[in-house]
Amino acid sequence: MELWVATGNQGKLNEFKMLLNKLVGVGLNLHAQSELPVFSPPPENGDSFVANARIKARALKAVKPGTWVMADDSGLMVEGLNGLPGIHSARYAGPKAQDLENIAKLLKMMTLRPMANRKASFVCSIVAYDPQGNEHVFEGRLNGEIAKSMKGTAGFGYDPVFIPEGETKTLSELGLAHKNKISHRAKAAQMLAAAIEPTLL
Repeated sequence: MELWVATGNQGKLNEFKMLLNKLVGVGLNLHAQSELPVFSPPPENGDSFVANARIKARALKAVKPGTWVMADDSGLMVEGLNGLPGIHSARYAGPKAQDLENIAKLLKMMTLRPMANRKASFVCSIVAYDPQGNEHVFEGRLNGEIAKSMKGTAGFGYDPVFIPEGETKTLSELGLAHKNKISHRAKAAQMLAAAIEPTLL
């Protein structure tokens, strides 16, 4: 059984490989959109994480019908910034912004008007299509707060400034193994795995 992942983000792809490793061991073959000779990712112009994930998943399903296809859209929502950067998380500092640029803008925005409320949530929405074309939607969330400075080297995105609820270290300090047990993406991927596993038996 094949599962095609609609992402050009190598960090996300590596995480999904680890999160779905159990299924790979029982017959799931994981493929990335980069393996396709011709594929142009569509513009992510939806108004929610689910809408953007759906746009990406549908585009890949059009060229890989009859297989499992999935896409995720995820981001950081900061209470003190009225939910920003939200669906613009990957492009917060500009269309081609790198992780460090996005983090720098986030920390700057939080100091322009000093805020006591540093609560934030990572949200991951997965839209998947099974071989029959049925849509499945899963959402995972990780609550926490924004650190005042970057710490740690593991992970990607906003991991160096996100402290999960109940922890004193950032996701980057806690490391990938710990992140993949508690993260928003891990929670959504567990639901996806539960939907795929019966089709492999």
